[in-house]
Amino acid sequence: MQKKRAHTANQECKDSKCPFHGSLSIRKRVFVGTVVSDKMKNSVVVRRDYHHYEKKFLRYDRRHSHIAAHNPSCIEAKRGDVVKIAECRPLSKTISFVVIEKLQED
Repeated sequence: MQKKRAHTANQECKDSKCPFHGSLSIRKRVFVGTVVSDKMKNSVVVRRDYHHYEKKFLRYDRRHSHIAAHNPSCIEAKRGDVVKIAECRPLSKTISFVVIEKLQED
């Protein structure tokens, strides 16, 4: 299930782990989150906020998770950007997601 999209960036990247210009295929899960760290080389940490239902108290909790994702050179997401990430094959010990789109720049 590989979904190719047209890029708004004018540059072509030579990243083999890019889902648009390389050979990386994406899988089912797609999330939206905010980039909280871009200090790693070619990777970002994305914060995903969600609600969890507590059956005992009959209400919802606000929770979050941090997901490490590969940041292709054609997208270049920075800290504070709202991005869409998709699941892919494991790229390293902690990275199994790739940034596929920048929704909002900060």
